[in-house]
Amino acid sequence: MNIGICGLGTVACGVINVWQRNQSLLTSRAGQNSVITHIGARRDNPACDTHAYTVSRDIFAVVNDPSVDVVVELIGGIEPARQLVMEAIAAGKHVVTANKALIAEHGDEILAAAALADVEVRFEAAVAGGIPVIKALTEGLSGNAIESIVGIINGTGNYILTEMREKNRSFEDALADAQRLGYAEADPTYDVEGIDAAQKLTILAALAFGTPLDASRCYTEGISAVSVADMTYANELGYCIKHLGIARATKQGLEMRVHPALIPKSRLIANVNGVLNAVAIHGDAVGPTLFCGAGAGAEPTASAVIADIVDISRKMACGSKVSSDVSAAPSEPQASVQAALHRVVPITDIHCAYYLRIAAANRPGVLSQITQVLSDADISVEGVRQHEHTVGAHTHTNEPVPIVLTTNVTLESNFRAAVAQIEMLDTVLQPVSIIRIESVD
Repeated sequence: MNIGICGLGTVACGVINVWQRNQSLLTSRAGQNSVITHIGARRDNPACDTHAYTVSRDIFAVVNDPSVDVVVELIGGIEPARQLVMEAIAAGKHVVTANKALIAEHGDEILAAAALADVEVRFEAAVAGGIPVIKALTEGLSGNAIESIVGIINGTGNYILTEMREKNRSFEDALADAQRLGYAEADPTYDVEGIDAAQKLTILAALAFGTPLDASRCYTEGISAVSVADMTYANELGYCIKHLGIARATKQGLEMRVHPALIPKSRLIANVNGVLNAVAIHGDAVGPTLFCGAGAGAEPTASAVIADIVDISRKMACGSKVSSDVSAAPSEPQASVQAALHRVVPITDIHCAYYLRIAAANRPGVLSQITQVLSDADISVEGVRQHEHTVGAHTHTNEPVPIVLTTNVTLESNFRAAVAQIEMLDTVLQPVSIIRIESVD
């Protein structure tokens, strides 16, 4: 089986290096002699040795090479990646890609074309780097009705939040360090504003629940508003702040949301730090499971790419019909929620517990005003913290006094309305900081 690689960046060089190092092992696992023969790249990369392969400066030369059986798309972005993949499928070639944006935005179109052409499209590396979470959904957990997926699926954001918590660094300082170390791009928007995580969550939700591949349906909120103060108060309350992607089946429909969340420090996923990723999947039969590992990097991502290539090679070697089986939902959710799963629940309709940090005037009765608003909205307060000064102390200052509250579970729209009322109080001096609380059971 001949393999053509399009692109020669970090991941492509990782694939080449791992393939060269493990050639004999991969051949035995693939069931036939599978070799890289053709590479399409605009420039060379000293991180890998390509002298044994045909190298073309036109990436489409790989697709047009009649001897290539599998095209590995590692150029990233939407175009020309989409055109490249569609032309490969039309030419009867199997495709392996690490391109999360492409699958999240055009996956339905690509998989439909692959089904018609009777070829396979694999994208394990598109989500969580080297963690085999897609194979877990489509194979290992295929006997389960998937109830929820909760993941730390962006290593950059996880690194920033870890630095803020462990070293008392501001968001801006931790981001600058992430950029210096190469964890964050010069323009970090996709990572810190949750867009990257939303694309990955869209793919996982499609596999688990059979929903369309459409990232625009996912509620997305970034981490740039999280402060060191929030980290400190969360720790005092027994929580850790993580940037989570959540897909959960409910009777009302499918929750799909990416946002910061307080999670109990006792949960395993709360202790996944730095650039690591973790995905917690809850199945009706297996119960809670956790997959953790490197979410990015040359060789961890190459591990996932090569696993897809080996799977295709093994099927070809044994004469099995090769099809894009990952396009089918691997599990059927419970009958009570099946009909509703094509409806994504608006963020205002979810039920959640909340953390509030309020900058209040140092006057008597401020706390009672705030809790009265919550009580009037039928929102029960679970805990209260007053910091730095005693609210209502004899010595009045103009410096805001932070009040931290946590609530029990309530409807988000109801909670937002209550927060709007709190912000209208003349004793509340700044917009209220809000973070959702997730148990991650």
